[in-house]
Amino acid sequence: MELAHSLLLNEDALAQITEAKKPVFIFEWLRFLDKVLVAANKLDVKEKQKKLVEQLTGLISSAPGPPTRKLLAKNLATLYSIGDTFTVFQTLDKCNDIIKSKDDTPAYLPTKLAAVACVGAFYEKMGRILGSSFPDTINNLLKALKSAESQGRGEILLSLQKVLSGLGGAAASCHRDIYKNARSLLTDRSMAVRCAAAKCLLELQNEAVFMWTTELENVATLCFKALEGSNYGVRVAVSKLLGTVMATALMPKQAAIMRQNVKRATLEEVLELMSTGFLRGGSSFLKSGGEMLKGGGSVSREVRVGVTQAYVVFVTTLGGQWLERNFAAFLSHVLELASHPRATQTHVEAVYSRRCVSFVLRASLGGLLGEKAQIAAGREICQAIAKQTRAVEAVVNDSSGESRAGAADVSASQHVMVCALKELGSLVQSLSATASPLIQEPSIGLLETVTSVLLHPSMAARLAAAWCLRCVAVALPYQLTPLLERCAERINSLKTSPEAVSGYSFAMAALLGGVHQCPLGIPHAKGKMVVSIAEDLLRTAAQNSRLSLQRTQAGWLLLGALMTLGPSVVRYHLPKMLLLWRNVFPRSQKELEAEKARGDPFTWQVTLEGRAGALCAMRSFVAHCPELLTEDVIRRLMMPIECAMTMMSHVPSVIKVHGAHLKASAAMVRLRLYDILALLPPKTYEGNFNALLRELVAEFTLTDNSANTTTSLLRSLCHYDDSVLMGSWLQETDHKSIEDQLQPNSASGSGALEHDPSSIYLRVPVGEAIPGPLPLGVSVIDASVALFGVVFPHVSFKHRLQMLDHFAECIKQAKGVRQQAVQLNIFTAVLSALKGLAENKSSLGPEEVRRSALALVMGALDNPNPILRCAAGEALGRMAQVVGEATFIARMAQHSFDKLKSARDVVSRTGHSLALGCLHRYVGGIGSGQHLKTSVSILLALAQDGTSHEVQTWALHSLALIVDSSGPMYRGYVEPTLSLVLTLLLTVPPSHTEVHQCLGRCLGALITTVGPELQGNSGTISTIRSSCLVGCAIMQDHSDSLVQAAAISCLQQLHMFAPRHVNLSSLVPCLCVHLCSSHLLLRRAAVACLRQLAQREAAEVCEYATSLARKAGDAKDSGTINLNITETGLEGVLFGMLDRETDRKLCSDIHDTLGHMLSSLAVEKLSHWLKLCKDVLAATTGSGLAQVGGAVAPELGKEEEDSEKKDEMDDDSMFTTLGEDDKNKPSVAPRWVTRVFAADCLCRIILLCENADRVHFDLAAARAAKAKNPKGDLLVLHLSDLIRMAFMAATDHSHQLRMAGLQALEDIIKKFASVPEPEFPGHVILEQYQANVGAALRPAFSPDTPSDITAKACQVCSTWIGSGVVSDLNDLRRVHNLLVSSLDKVQAGKSSSTQLYSESATTMEKLAVLKAWAEVYVVAMEIKKKAENQPTEPAPAGVDEEEEEDPAGASDVLPPDSLIMLVQPELPALSRLWLAALRDYALLTLPAEFASQLPPDGGAFYTPETIDSARLHYRSSWAPILHAAALWLSHAGFGAGDAADEPPRAPGVGPKDPDELARDRMHLLLGVSIEFLCFPRPEEPLEHVMSCLQALCTLLDSPCARMHIGQDQLLAVELLNVLHRLLLTRDPPALQLQVAAVVQDTVRAAQDHLQRVRKDKEESDEKDQPSALGEGGDTGELVPGKSLVFAAMELLVFILVRHLPQLNARVADSPSHPAHRTQRLPDESARLVAATIAILAELPSLCSPAGSMTILPTILFLITGVLRETAVKTADNAMPLPVSAALQGIKTIITSPLARVEKIHKQWASLVRSSLASVLEYSLPDESRPNMDEVGMLTAVTLFLLSAGTEVVGVTSLQTGCMDRFRNALNSSDPWVQARCYQLLLSVFQHSSRALATPYIHALAPPVVEKLKAVERSRPATAAELQAVQEGIKVLENLVAMGEEQNRVQLLALLVPTLISYLLDENAFSSATPASKGLHEFALRDLMRIGPLYPTAFKTVIGAAPELKIRLETAVRANQASSKAKATARQAQPTVQAAPTIKLKTSFF
Repeated sequence: MELAHSLLLNEDALAQITEAKKPVFIFEWLRFLDKVLVAANKLDVKEKQKKLVEQLTGLISSAPGPPTRKLLAKNLATLYSIGDTFTVFQTLDKCNDIIKSKDDTPAYLPTKLAAVACVGAFYEKMGRILGSSFPDTINNLLKALKSAESQGRGEILLSLQKVLSGLGGAAASCHRDIYKNARSLLTDRSMAVRCAAAKCLLELQNEAVFMWTTELENVATLCFKALEGSNYGVRVAVSKLLGTVMATALMPKQAAIMRQNVKRATLEEVLELMSTGFLRGGSSFLKSGGEMLKGGGSVSREVRVGVTQAYVVFVTTLGGQWLERNFAAFLSHVLELASHPRATQTHVEAVYSRRCVSFVLRASLGGLLGEKAQIAAGREICQAIAKQTRAVEAVVNDSSGESRAGAADVSASQHVMVCALKELGSLVQSLSATASPLIQEPSIGLLETVTSVLLHPSMAARLAAAWCLRCVAVALPYQLTPLLERCAERINSLKTSPEAVSGYSFAMAALLGGVHQCPLGIPHAKGKMVVSIAEDLLRTAAQNSRLSLQRTQAGWLLLGALMTLGPSVVRYHLPKMLLLWRNVFPRSQKELEAEKARGDPFTWQVTLEGRAGALCAMRSFVAHCPELLTEDVIRRLMMPIECAMTMMSHVPSVIKVHGAHLKASAAMVRLRLYDILALLPPKTYEGNFNALLRELVAEFTLTDNSANTTTSLLRSLCHYDDSVLMGSWLQETDHKSIEDQLQPNSASGSGALEHDPSSIYLRVPVGEAIPGPLPLGVSVIDASVALFGVVFPHVSFKHRLQMLDHFAECIKQAKGVRQQAVQLNIFTAVLSALKGLAENKSSLGPEEVRRSALALVMGALDNPNPILRCAAGEALGRMAQVVGEATFIARMAQHSFDKLKSARDVVSRTGHSLALGCLHRYVGGIGSGQHLKTSVSILLALAQDGTSHEVQTWALHSLALIVDSSGPMYRGYVEPTLSLVLTLLLTVPPSHTEVHQCLGRCLGALITTVGPELQGNSGTISTIRSSCLVGCAIMQDHSDSLVQAAAISCLQQLHMFAPRHVNLSSLVPCLCVHLCSSHLLLRRAAVACLRQLAQREAAEVCEYATSLARKAGDAKDSGTINLNITETGLEGVLFGMLDRETDRKLCSDIHDTLGHMLSSLAVEKLSHWLKLCKDVLAATTGSGLAQVGGAVAPELGKEEEDSEKKDEMDDDSMFTTLGEDDKNKPSVAPRWVTRVFAADCLCRIILLCENADRVHFDLAAARAAKAKNPKGDLLVLHLSDLIRMAFMAATDHSHQLRMAGLQALEDIIKKFASVPEPEFPGHVILEQYQANVGAALRPAFSPDTPSDITAKACQVCSTWIGSGVVSDLNDLRRVHNLLVSSLDKVQAGKSSSTQLYSESATTMEKLAVLKAWAEVYVVAMEIKKKAENQPTEPAPAGVDEEEEEDPAGASDVLPPDSLIMLVQPELPALSRLWLAALRDYALLTLPAEFASQLPPDGGAFYTPETIDSARLHYRSSWAPILHAAALWLSHAGFGAGDAADEPPRAPGVGPKDPDELARDRMHLLLGVSIEFLCFPRPEEPLEHVMSCLQALCTLLDSPCARMHIGQDQLLAVELLNVLHRLLLTRDPPALQLQVAAVVQDTVRAAQDHLQRVRKDKEESDEKDQPSALGEGGDTGELVPGKSLVFAAMELLVFILVRHLPQLNARVADSPSHPAHRTQRLPDESARLVAATIAILAELPSLCSPAGSMTILPTILFLITGVLRETAVKTADNAMPLPVSAALQGIKTIITSPLARVEKIHKQWASLVRSSLASVLEYSLPDESRPNMDEVGMLTAVTLFLLSAGTEVVGVTSLQTGCMDRFRNALNSSDPWVQARCYQLLLSVFQHSSRALATPYIHALAPPVVEKLKAVERSRPATAAELQAVQEGIKVLENLVAMGEEQNRVQLLALLVPTLISYLLDENAFSSATPASKGLHEFALRDLMRIGPLYPTAFKTVIGAAPELKIRLETAVRANQASSKAKATARQAQPTVQAAPTIKLKTSFF
């Protein structure tokens, strides 16, 4: 393939390859040429042009295939347009000659077609350059057109289209000729030719004025004719032509009008013309005259559907503004269509017409209008409905003679009503909460208008009105309860009107069905209300025969609707329901018999309707309340159901007696019965199988049914992948809702509410806008087929055999059309049964059953009906799956092989090839491996059968199935299959789209089979890969969108396996173009592919998309690609698509794609993404629309000057004028759904920035970074935009958007609260936005706001108040008042206001308020505590300092207690409510078995009915409430001790004394905490865990709680165990610290308790053995589970080992664990380890002496281990936290009273010695620990010496070790170590016990003296060295002081000379370093101090050495001289201490 990549065709290479590969080689060269010509150097091209033209024209006559000819033509045209044009006429003539040629053989055809294609390409590319030659060319083409076959006709028409587009108006002279020719081909028998003719005429109408003036009517009639018998492609093309021509006639293009004086058509004329197509079809008016007289045949459905699409094209072409201005006229016209007698001849036809009208309205209103314009349209629809209502009322009230004509009016009006109400409902539902103006404005009166239709005489209109009300309630949930109440009240007051009973019950049922879409629900009492109304209706049904039927139906309908509210409501009414159901049916066989004899037709009708209703309510119960279906309930349900089954057999005789009008009611009963049985487990009705199966089989074999009704389930039971064979991919188009009408099965697509009123309350099927149950006849058959599938697996083999034989008999008996119908139904049932068997994993049965089934299936494999063949293939596959035996599979496969080898007819070849595919599909590669070779070879042969495209399609489809299911086993056949696929792609005519679609499926399956191997570089793999890429390229250029979609999914597969080889630079632009496609499947494929690409390469994808937009902008022919990419890039287009697309899958893929792009690009391109979100969000605010263009508007050029005009129009309308520029996709202001998504994106951007870099949240750093790199983008610089976006969203109409806005606001506050404002120190940047935040929150607290929004707003309030941003008391008060107002609402209790939502919504709101207050209180207390902990600096002083810097700032600093002052007044009420909420929460967390303990009437904030949903609300808010309650209780002393300032806080103190009350509260809080910490759900946020731990800490701070937990040791143990478990599952260090704090408090509590006990013991005077108190008793045994110390040890050891794994001896010894270098712990870990050590050291005090000996070894081991691991040098010589904690711990242990206990003294001493030995060992210098902190270790050693006393540590070996360590330190090179060593030595020397000190003085004083003497030779150079010397001198001085009088002279003789040796003479002094001078001054001062202390000895020493005396005197004199000079300076600076003095953080000594 690489050889093909050259500018000229490599003819040598071409000659060498095989014949089969030549076309591929040529195509690859042309592909290369296509890319390279545009980019190449023009001179190169001109040089080789001659040769190139030769090669290319040579290819024309080499019979190229369709894709090749297309590329060839394109390349030739490009070549001429780039190079010289002088030979173009020669080439053109050559082509014309070929076209004229008389050779009609099939072999010559490709050459002719290639020539035609070249001509078209020349004119399209060069247009008027070829000007003069065009008449000949056109005539030549038209001549050829007359004699051409279908492929030629299509190609010529497309070529003409290109000629026209290239020449434009210049070709006017030929327009008429072309028009005449194309006109006749618009009704050609070949569909592809019709499409081509439509495209040609569409191009023609751009210039040919006559088409939309004089010829307008003819064009219309022609289009109607073209639509007759059309397929989907033709309908799309023709409707586009018709719609565009009509739109042009109405608003002609400026240029054309100026050229000719045109009479413009009026809107009435145009609409009238189109309506003739809709109502009369394509028949000309003369021909239909006769039919009209006979009573008129109905219009062909294809024409109606086509015209419907044309209406949409018409409106879309004219654009949204036009629609807005002319909406009233358009609406009335469209609604008239629905009521026209010709459109409503039969009921099904009327439904079809209604669906078409609805489609037009939905597509135009829903797609083209912005939200404001939609509201205006809603107003128009309301007026239309009101007008109809008035007309109907006039007829109903008119009792004069014209009633017959009136009745016709009423029935016509019902269809108008249904269309209008359906559209109104959809409109309101899509607007959601933005529709509130429509509902609230009295002048529109929407609710009154709709409710008035509930009294319409026609049931269809009443149901539509009910549906519309349901839509209103779902969109605006606050309307739900009032609407229900209103309907209930009207039913009660209008009980006597049949219409009212029926209409209002429909409305109530519909509203109840909508509740599940309203998360806030309805009050529980409404359920009771519904039940009582329904009961009343059922009870009074018999009283008045005029109303019996309606009341019965209404009562059961309401009960069925009630069931949708779910078990929580139904549970309460179940007993009553069971009773009602039992009473509807006769109790016994006798009653049944008696009943049969009684009654008249009317009572029977009422009875049957009543029973159908009861069964329907049961079915609803079983479907919606599965939790309530206990064995007992099922048993009680079965009684009426069995009765109904028995009754079924009596009904036929009743119908015989009373007339056929009962048939419908009887069918309804059967339908309901089948429905409920399908939902129950078949075991429950096993006994009735025989009778039931008889009914079912009779039902779908049409035994008693004279109509040939077919089921609608066959398509859904066949495999989704077979859609290409059955044409069911139409289900996936934008026109699905109208294309359904054209499917072959009965009444397909005629769904309507009136067919089954119960559907009004059921869930709407996925993908439908409104439920559309099929007519009763079809529904019953569907239900019977579905139930047959459920029951069949449970039936005995004998009966299975009987049924299968019976099926064969039924098919044999029926004839003609009826046989087809019966066969379809039987096959659907068999498929349903086989599917049931497969799901139940049961077998089909013994041989005879299989034989019978096989005979049935095989017979249908050669049925002429393709759908039946499909079903038979599927059934065969399923049978193979169920039987699962190799022999059976082999037999079936062999049968098909034989058939395929012999059969020549299309039908059996297609059927059996599918059979092979299905076999493989269901038994997989392993099961059918042995047939693989044969299957593949046969199918490959069939796929090459060019004579029948149908055979090719089926064979290729089966091949794709085999490739898919064989997986790697297919690898050996990949090459031949692939070469076949390529050959076919290059040769099959493009008009056979099905073949191409199947080729696409095959290619995709092959790519998957080769899989990841595709990355390889071996020869075979690269050939396979390039073949795949060529195949994709061919399909990408195909004209059919399904084939293009297949190409995209193949490329997507390739990209997954071999991403490097897929060229994104060509793929991405192609995807972007497809985003604007009119085909849903293609848009889906494009977005799915983008989604995958964006996951890995988002940046490249966006880059290519933007470059494409640039290219389109530069290129002249940008008209060819309609792109919406503007400077907002691909992201903008996707956001725009979200407004237009309704398909769920597509929207979710767009969301994902944008999400991936956001994740990888948002941080780098911050302003771009923020602008995108801002533009989308800003669309809400009136005229902000003009700026939002960036987000979705296709062009931005003319916005600025237009904005004035725009404001005069309605600003939400689209801004596309009907110019040439932009007809494709008018843009609408972003809709609310898109805006919600944008708000979510905003939150994600903030999160991404947080994860990326903290600079985003630091204004000073961000400004600095921006200054360095102006392109850099940081979030904090956009803060004002963020706030503005959140504000816009939070104050919108739409509820969802308000929620998203508040969420964004909360995120912003949390992330930016602490960011300081660099220009005003002490302030934060959010302060300037206080007003915005307040304003955003205020509306959420208005009384009519839904609970969920108020709850969210409370959360934001507490975050805002607690963030510490607000510095002005007044601002704080504003937000605070919002919370106060909501607190009043909470206190108002349950019966506060009229309830709109369910009780759980109230629960949610109240708890949110309490949670917010709790959070505020916690923050307030923290601030107060901080303020109390800093008493050194009184608050006013702080303010004063502020004032000096910033006089305005004084008032801004809040006094620390202001927040608590605001909370204080509410505390009494709050504390009560908090405790109540916690009590509720505690009850709700009880396990299910304690349910009986729950209070029967609910808790403080929940009602028993809503207990399940309430749990969730409690779960989200209990933690902060717990923390606040704990704070308040510990602050108020548990409300028991009434302090002076605390009012008594015990509610209901009556019987309980304060102590007991305190204990109860304590237990409540502890219980809640422990229950939660035992098992926090993984999804619980960390904040909850932290709150809970903080609450525990707070609790344990109060003496009362401590006492309690101290007394109850098991409670403490449990608490510690739970905390240990928590640590195992949660990691964050902050949490572990908090756990440590709780443990510490628990240990303290235990210590306090122990002390109290000891004290009591001592007082009771048993001084003998105080020792045995404490854990461990006399034996020292600690019992796990009971011992607090053991529990604490477990937990603490866990923490230590977690952070210092080296402590674990096992780890250290294991060979897999490498030797560990000590390094510094992170700060948080260090703090944690320190805290842990501190607690460990406290533990021995809880034990008895024996007990403490049990744990001490462990504790000392751990402490010394921590010392070893953490004693690491730091840069600033600070002591690490864990080290100081360890030292403190050592001291605590050694100095504990245990040392004095006799019994254990020996053990004790040995323990202390071992520990010291360990420390000595660890402090040995060691290469593996070069950075060991000697000081820390030395301090530890000193500690042992000082605390333990001589008898313990005076052992010789230890002593020498200690001395060594000191020596090492003295000789250390680090002055800091020396200095500390001197200090520590001093403390040892000064020890009170001389026995201890003396050996050390003897050993270590001499080296000290030596060191100090040596200083004279090397004077200190740094401050640190100076300090070391000073510390050493101090040691000497102290030794002098300690010495006895008689030794003093000798001691001074050491000290004084040393000091004098430090003095400098004057010359040296002036030049000395600062350190050296410091030494001099220090020595001098010391000498001056020592002299007076020991006068005699001093004199003696000085006297002995005269030179010393001289030095000293000189120094003193110099000093006095300078001191006078410096006297002033001296006062300011008392003593010089150059080096920092060392202070230990904690004094250990």
